[in-house]
Amino acid sequence: MLQFFNDLSKKKEIFTPIKKRGVGLYTCGPTVYNYVHIGNLRTFLLNDILRRTLEYNGYSVKNIINITDVGHLTSDADTGEDKMDKMSKAEGRAPEEIAQFFTDAFLADIKDLNIIHPNVLCKATEHIPQQIKLIKKLEKNGFTYQTSEAVYFDTAKFPEYGKMAGFSEKKTQEAQARVEEDPEKKHLADFTLWFKRVGRHAHHIMHWDSPWGDGWPGWHIECSAMSMYYLGKTFDIHGGGIDLLPVHHINEIAQSEAATGQKFVNYWVHGEFILMDSKKMARSEGGFIMLQNLIEKGFNPLAFRYLCLNTHYRTQLNFSFQALEAAQNALNKLYQAINDFPKPRGRAPEFEERFLTAINDDLNMPSALAVVWDLLKTKNIKPSAKLNTLFKFDKVLGLKFEETYNNSQDTPEEIKLLAQDREEARQEKNWKRADEIRKKIQEAGYLVEDTPTGPDIKKIIL
Repeated sequence: MLQFFNDLSKKKEIFTPIKKRGVGLYTCGPTVYNYVHIGNLRTFLLNDILRRTLEYNGYSVKNIINITDVGHLTSDADTGEDKMDKMSKAEGRAPEEIAQFFTDAFLADIKDLNIIHPNVLCKATEHIPQQIKLIKKLEKNGFTYQTSEAVYFDTAKFPEYGKMAGFSEKKTQEAQARVEEDPEKKHLADFTLWFKRVGRHAHHIMHWDSPWGDGWPGWHIECSAMSMYYLGKTFDIHGGGIDLLPVHHINEIAQSEAATGQKFVNYWVHGEFILMDSKKMARSEGGFIMLQNLIEKGFNPLAFRYLCLNTHYRTQLNFSFQALEAAQNALNKLYQAINDFPKPRGRAPEFEERFLTAINDDLNMPSALAVVWDLLKTKNIKPSAKLNTLFKFDKVLGLKFEETYNNSQDTPEEIKLLAQDREEARQEKNWKRADEIRKKIQEAGYLVEDTPTGPDIKKIIL
């Protein structure tokens, strides 16, 4: 039976959807003031694996990912500048232009990683009416108060505040205390629902009319408004990085449940950090690694996907280029083994059962990969059945087994070997030899193109 570790209960739970075969899944998306780094992308790989596992189990998934293009300050609380506003002023470009540029870059990254595009990609700036409506509901229910600078959520009126993070009232206040507080705030943990365009925020570039004056929404209200707009007052699963749990997600729960009087989300699934030199990767500190950096170094982006699959999502992943190279070598061995198989036919029921058990045990992808390697090594299953079974497994793994196999079957062996020699020359940065081999391939009637997933060989059609 499918089960996840639910951060709400702090234990593994059997998954029971609200609807019989339909699942609502929301994952917090990027703030598009800069490129996402590989640590961010691990979160979206978790969302993808979660979605693929649900679909593998026969569920229809409505997957929502948001784009934060306003309201996220340089702290995760209510201090500092709006990240979009700050970048706009630094670059001398409109926030909308910056947001679109980095949204496109994010979408290119998830495509390179073979992450299924969400059913809905929703921008905060395109859902201002929904956010205002939710704040008005909170106001009507008595959970807000105003200062000269903002409309706040009054955490003291929500007794369950911070429960998912294990906060006591004192711990909540200590964890969320900031230097630049609005002196009119009642409690340190209270958070902004709507910023007023006055005082320190008088020159904020993006702003809208509201019942509380000219201004813009806070970061937390965006996700509550958009997730409930698309998935209902209570939905199945909310995902995101573990860093969002102690502030953003407890605020989402408080404002959503205060507005509706109903449970907000049944299952909370958080992914752990990627570490580099024992430190969490963060865009705010600079020096982060992007997927394009890996591609420029000659790595297949799916090698990074394979690397992430090799570590359980609730375990921190220590990134190194040596580990990535090992992942790429392992992936190439998989591709080579698959490419040598005859046409897919038949099944391997025992391995299918083991694979399903692994993925349904809190998305245990390292165990699922072990099943893949055991299947390749076994001698009592026909190669055609192995291939068919691996194609099925790849509906969850997302490593493009079928696409790689199909490409390999249309190309003569001698051309494949030349392409392999050329790829080795490229890895060694022997560009002269790589060009010479490319010419040989072309003279034989084929073109080789470098793609994020490796060399793509096509026959020249005259």
